[in-house]
Amino acid sequence: MINKNKFLLLEKQALILKAISHPVRIAIAEFLKDGEQCVCDIAEYVGSERSNVSKHLSIMANAGLLEYRKEGLKVIYRLKCPCVLDFLACTTNILKQQVRENKKLIQAF
Repeated sequence: MINKNKFLLLEKQALILKAISHPVRIAIAEFLKDGEQCVCDIAEYVGSERSNVSKHLSIMANAGLLEYRKEGLKVIYRLKCPCVLDFLACTTNILKQQVRENKKLIQAF
């Protein structure tokens, strides 16, 4: 049986996964891989309104995925823990494996 402390850790991990589990948020994380960016550039990159992007950024920052600073009127974001990109790369590897398996299945017909 999972003890109370371990379950608390699992809950916190699930919150982090929820915070990244949206296509726009994944795009934001990938965009920030090369360094910090302002909200205006992030919004342009993901093709969404600044207000919508700000909500996504807030969710990610509250989960500890992002840090931000103000530069005049601009808010600049960066990945707080870039290792999240390793996790995203792992999900891509899973998808590639599924494609290979599906190819084998199709070839069996």
